[in-house]
Parts: sequence; structure tokens; C-alpha cells
Amino acid sequence: MDSKTKKKLQTMLKEFSKYFDDKQSLDAISHLKTQLDTIEIEEKKEADIVGDIFIYTDGACRGNPGPGAYGYLVQDSKKNDILEGSEFFELTTNNKMELQGVIEGLKALNDIQSLINNKSLIVVTDSKYVVDGITKWVPGWKNRGWKKADKKPPENLELWQNLDRLNIQFSPKYQWVKGHAGHEQNEYVDQLANKALDEAGF
Repeated sequence: MDSKTKKKLQTMLKEFSKYFDDKQSLDAISHLKTQLDTIEIEEKKEADIVGDIFIYTDGACRGNPGPGAYGYLVQDSKKNDILEGSEFFELTTNNKMELQGVIEGLKALNDIQSLINNKSLIVVTDSKYVVDGITKWVPGWKNRGWKKADKKPPENLELWQNLDRLNIQFSPKYQWVKGHAGHEQNEYVDQLANKALDEAGF
């Protein structure tokens, strides 16, 4: 959201508070102000991310397990679109779709290899499961022969192994963003995933 639009919305909310003094209206105005502040914080965080190529991903599931889909978008640092994709699965889980979105987004980079040589890559996702998994859990699992501390294999093992191989190949950094908080690209890949579900009739 650009600063001009944000300022206009803040002014409108301030004006509304002069005319609506019942508790329900004031609570709604306060909630909207909080949402604007949240968007501003997330945008500042995004501005701090330095990279050349950004891979935005998201997964969606209607029922868990249930029908699901993922979406991804690849952009350069100037927000020019390079690639996008989505895919529907009849029976899956939310975590699987979050993982699959990152996997397919990274795999798509093989089609633009000449564009990404010597470029820094950033994967942006609203899934803490993915970010914590690939940055914190996977190293320990690998040291134990792909076993958790309880000696059991992690859930979605094959997907984690696929992501680990791509992680080694491309060496991206990972950035978590809050979902459904007005982040433009995150909202877009969410729409891609849900469009795939809609088109499949779910």
C-alpha cells in the first residue's frame, strides 16, 4: 500500500471516530487502525529484505486433509513478474501444500537458470512450518538419518527431502510474512492457489 493511500485511510478513520461514538463502531475503527499499523510494520520488514530474485509461495486446503492447491510467483527486485504457477491436488493437507508451493517455486528456477546465475534468492512464505522446518529442523533430522529426536521420521518426509535438495542447489534465504495482512504478493499467490481449487470444482 502506498503512503498516499495509507494516509488517506488514516484520515478517514479519524473523521469517522468523530461521528460514531457507540462502542461497536469505535471497536471497529480501532480494529481497522490496528490493521493499518500491521500492514505498515510488514511493509517495513519487507523493505529490509535484500535480494535479486523473490519466490513468493502459498498453499491452500479446503479441509485438512482435503482438496488443496499451491501457488507461486517469481519476481525480480523491481517486482517484475518472471514466472508463476499453481496446481490442484484432490486429497492433501495444508502443510503439504505449503511445502509443495516452495518446492515447485524453486524447481521453476531451473527454467530461468541464465537469469539467476550469481543472484541472491529469497523465498517468501506465510508458513512458519516451512521456514522453521528448513532453517531449524532439517539439519537435526539429517544428522540423525532423517529422524526426529524421538527416532521417528518427520511427517511429509519425502517433501522435506525434496526441499532440502533444492535448498542445497539454490541456497535461498527464507522470509516469513504474516498471511492475509495485505502483503501484495502473498495475497496474489493465495489467490492462485484458491483459483486452482475453484477451477477444480472445490
